[in-house]
Amino acid sequence: MKAITGTLPPLGGDIEFLGKSIKGRGAWDLVSEGLVMVPEGRGVFTRMTITENLQIGAFIRNDKDGIAQDIERVFATFPRLKERATQLAGTMSGGEQQMLAMGRALMARPKVLLLDEPSMGLSPIMVDKIFEVVQEVYKQGVTIMLVEQNASRALQLADRGYVMESGLITMNGDAKAMLSNPKVRAAYLGE
Repeated sequence: MKAITGTLPPLGGDIEFLGKSIKGRGAWDLVSEGLVMVPEGRGVFTRMTITENLQIGAFIRNDKDGIAQDIERVFATFPRLKERATQLAGTMSGGEQQMLAMGRALMARPKVLLLDEPSMGLSPIMVDKIFEVVQEVYKQGVTIMLVEQNASRALQLADRGYVMESGLITMNGDAKAMLSNPKVRAAYLGE
């Protein structure tokens, strides 16, 4: 994902987005084209407030009214963030920081949203909320690339699934079919 978003140089090959090579382009440049990532570990700006983090997510935009509307949309999706709008992001729980990281990414109005382990370290209730939001964002027409250790939840949500082992894709196909594949169930779903 870091190679896709330009934060780590690829070792070889090419990366295309919307029919054009993006190899070697910086993350700041790709965000303006609609490619946005929520990194593993959340990556919120800890010394900034929740509202300031959301505003940073819209740094490529100039439409003040649209930005204000999108902040309210994020607050409607994650009411807990609205309750704490002036709180420093670094003082929030891991689940709240994950909500903020996702909300910040949505502020850029992505065409493709890359999510790296969004449920990692979260309570079961928060995992449910995160997957609800992922499904809601997808229904709004945003393509989502999800890297997730919770294979069962990810495959239930996805259209296509890919299994990687040591950096190589070893299996891919329809996510629902993969969910019922005995090899996938034994290796990744603990059965």
